[in-house]
Amino acid sequence: MKIIKHQSGEIFDIELEESLLRKNKELAEENQKIFDCYGIKAIDILGSIGSGKTTLICQLVKKLRKKYAIAVIAGDLTTQIDAQLIKKNGAKVIQINTGKECHLDAKLVNEAIKNLPLNKINLLFIENVGNLICPAEFPLGAHKRIVVFSCTEGPYVVIKHPYIFKEADIVVINKIDLAKKMGVSLPKLKADVKKIKSSLPIVETIANKGKGLEKIINFLTDA
Repeated sequence: MKIIKHQSGEIFDIELEESLLRKNKELAEENQKIFDCYGIKAIDILGSIGSGKTTLICQLVKKLRKKYAIAVIAGDLTTQIDAQLIKKNGAKVIQINTGKECHLDAKLVNEAIKNLPLNKINLLFIENVGNLICPAEFPLGAHKRIVVFSCTEGPYVVIKHPYIFKEADIVVINKIDLAKKMGVSLPKLKADVKKIKSSLPIVETIANKGKGLEKIINFLTDA
């Protein structure tokens, strides 16, 4: 089978793309300075639609809301469904609707934090748009990145999306109770992650049952 691969310099408007990414990085650094100034720990959570990002955030909010003052920035194309679910669990929530854009960027996050009572928050979760491709190149200013994927996404989800795992600080494999039904090998998924970035911590979860969350909480506490 003939394979055509991208060659450096062949993308149209490459200078525009580089300028966009550079500007986003600068804004991300500004965002992190704001978080640091207010003593806010910011966590960017990435993953596909249906991977369990929202469920994971809801469970973390329930477990941590007595210890931390929590806010969440929820990214979605058009709806407020996830934001409403998170809000019910006791977090302050700001919704970002990106329209046709497949990821959050640092400017959108900067606009969102202007609407948060920063002096009353010390933990911020940023739920990125459901996507394992576009968000990888757009840091938001968060201190750590959690990448979530589920066993229902099949056996090749990691090797098909290597770049987002390179940018991760911890990986969550969710819905492990469905691995056998989906014909997915957990050891193979973990091996695929380690081939991309050997230092990545990996946590197995069943988020809707609250299983595996303590290891994530320990990571957040130590981060």
